[in-house]
Amino acid sequence: MPERHCRGKEFSLKKSYKLQSSVKSVISFITATVLCLCLVQNTKAQYVPEEGQAVEETMISEASISPRAAERTVRVYVKGQSYGGRTLFLNSVTYVGFREFSMYMGAAEVTWDSQSKTARASSDSLSVTSRNGDLYITANGRYLWARSGVILKGGTMYVPLRTIAKAFGAEVTWNPVEFAAYVSAPSTLESGQSYYDSDSVYWLARIIHAESAGEPLLGKVAVGTVVLNRVKSQMYPETIYGVIFDKKNGVQFTPSVNGAIYCTPSADSIIAAKLCLDGASISERALFFVNEAIAESTWVSDNRPYLITVGNHKFYA
Repeated sequence: MPERHCRGKEFSLKKSYKLQSSVKSVISFITATVLCLCLVQNTKAQYVPEEGQAVEETMISEASISPRAAERTVRVYVKGQSYGGRTLFLNSVTYVGFREFSMYMGAAEVTWDSQSKTARASSDSLSVTSRNGDLYITANGRYLWARSGVILKGGTMYVPLRTIAKAFGAEVTWNPVEFAAYVSAPSTLESGQSYYDSDSVYWLARIIHAESAGEPLLGKVAVGTVVLNRVKSQMYPETIYGVIFDKKNGVQFTPSVNGAIYCTPSADSIIAAKLCLDGASISERALFFVNEAIAESTWVSDNRPYLITVGNHKFYA
């Protein structure tokens, strides 16, 4: 406010100056509050209170999902009873010891192969295998996603609770207020032979291999995610085959026209396909992916909302 020398207006000018200062203070407070709320919302979007919920980050890599040093104590209840086995809470994921939890859920035997660092649990109706460092475990021929990986810590193999519970046919409910996980009673898990549709595995594995042959398992799952998200979307055909060969708005997947779709998929591509069919996903919103190093068009990056980068691919909604 410029300085004035008119005494008759001095009082009203001071009032006006105080009023403007108050208004500016209020605006500054509101602005700061909005910014804080935005930061909180952004934090919430990237924080996953329990394993199994999708996280969309700027960059995802297998290294980024390795266990952090920080740990928290989480309570686990099975069939309403407190679970007394060892637990960990790492990377926003609840882990349990493979041997203890398997025996608690009814496994008759648990074995350990120190050479391959592989644990196996078995009963009359179930066979579960878990290997250190893998992003999945197998159960009755099913491939179950362990997005944070299987870890070996202090001589104990730890697996994500949701993943191992699913192997035993149980479900997990997370209570953020109690910071506790509730596991339902176990049941028989359907075998992979009856669960997986052979035609779905055939085509999904081939498009994953054709589009991401040089990518790690996480990158292959990411490509499979896009295909299955399109199957679920009303904008695309309702089958995996239909999505791959869709030409309604031009060729959607280059391998469908250059013959690469018919190449025999790698073992990892088949595993990635089964993981996706069993619920593995990097984002429920991903509908497009682009490798900018070889892309001939920028339409996707110019027109679609960017989500995440996995390996050499950028994914868009």
